[in-house]
Amino acid sequence: MNKIHEECGVFGVYSSEVKNLASMTYYALYALQHRGQDSCGIVVNDGGVFTGKKDLGLVGDVFTKEVLASFGPGKIAVGHVRAGVKGSVTHANAQPLVVNHVKGTMALGFNGSLVNKNELRTELELQGSIFHSTADTEVIAYEIIKARLNAPSIERAVTNAMDKLKGAYCIVLMSPTKLIAARDPNGFRPLCYGVTEDGSYVVASESCALDAVGAKLVRDVKPGEVIVFDSMGVRSIEDHCNTAKMSSCIFEFVYNARPDSIVDGYSVHEARVEMGRYLAKKYPVEADVVISVPDSGNDAAIGYAKESGIPYELGFLKNKYVGRTFIFPDQKDREDQVRKKLNPISSVVNGKRVVMVDDSIVRGTTSGRVVKLLREAGATEVHFMVSSPPFLFPCYYGTDVPNKDMLIANQHTLEEIRQMVGVDSLNYLDLEDMKKIALMDGKNGFCYACFNGEYPTETPKSTGNKYETKINIEEYTKRH
Repeated sequence: MNKIHEECGVFGVYSSEVKNLASMTYYALYALQHRGQDSCGIVVNDGGVFTGKKDLGLVGDVFTKEVLASFGPGKIAVGHVRAGVKGSVTHANAQPLVVNHVKGTMALGFNGSLVNKNELRTELELQGSIFHSTADTEVIAYEIIKARLNAPSIERAVTNAMDKLKGAYCIVLMSPTKLIAARDPNGFRPLCYGVTEDGSYVVASESCALDAVGAKLVRDVKPGEVIVFDSMGVRSIEDHCNTAKMSSCIFEFVYNARPDSIVDGYSVHEARVEMGRYLAKKYPVEADVVISVPDSGNDAAIGYAKESGIPYELGFLKNKYVGRTFIFPDQKDREDQVRKKLNPISSVVNGKRVVMVDDSIVRGTTSGRVVKLLREAGATEVHFMVSSPPFLFPCYYGTDVPNKDMLIANQHTLEEIRQMVGVDSLNYLDLEDMKKIALMDGKNGFCYACFNGEYPTETPKSTGNKYETKINIEEYTKRH
């Protein structure tokens, strides 16, 4: 894998009455902005007439008051935010994708990554399909169109197309009369739906988007499930349910999701607090203050402070107008953003032994710059607690974890990383402790592949195999 995969957010709404759905979708996408900052889009359906706008940039910049007013009312709408890989941040890759085909029109938003996209794309091109983007979304759209030629309905076409799709995907699709949501059989990416007080149905990547539009969470979309929202109400197709082991992405709880979201029945906030507690139990240190690298480290830092008894304080002031550095496609961009994004509060850390909690270390460069800021602010000691295990393997399912050569933990020992980052001590959350947290409510079914190399599906043929994964695990065990 030579490129970084994208992380996206999807939203859809079905109303029994014509109303201003563009504004509702805008607020939902604003709540999902953390999942993608490169491009965004909204498509509104009024009686089969699709009005759409998509562009590069943040939701608030693309959808001005004037743009939102240009949509007009409708009964169905879909929206999307996208974080792209370097070189793929183009208007052509922005979503939702609107396609006119022989059976009508559809608008499609997608979150995830297909492991067999190259094979499917080649097959489709040989059959005459012409691609205008590099996004997986277009592959999915063409597969649905193919299936629609012999299917009695658009929802059956989606279900039939899922026979060919391998990997992680959450789909929100709008036809002239229906809103359809689908989730892959492993359930890698989160997807849920809810209902508003006036009876409108909404579906989104995270429950925080439902909260933003005043909708009550009904439940998560089941792995493999296709849900149809139309004039008949809500219908579920479960042909692909229970055909694969549930493998919900654990990194949603480490970093991707907002802490106020409920994902697959779990509170993201509570899970992160427990991660901090486990770190404090296993790796106690003598220190004066616990701080976090905001925002994704906040909840785990609170957990560490509660368990250790060391006071938690605000150690960094975050510039809220700078995006998440992790999803910037270029490494230099990520590094330049750190100082713009974070400024240490000297009175909190000056002359203090500091416990710094962050969610992860991927490449290590950003962490090193953050530690340098603390040293310059007068911290006498910095003890780095990471609320996830070491990233050792790439992710093929849509999370921004690069190839193993770019993963610092895959290439260096714990002591080497400590020295490179510049801290007095460094500790990661143990994988077994993470699994204990995941099992707290008796549930199971998470993907830990980026930590242990155990992929729930086949991986792309050109970028990995079981033998390579096995050797990497053995090499890491020897080093540590």
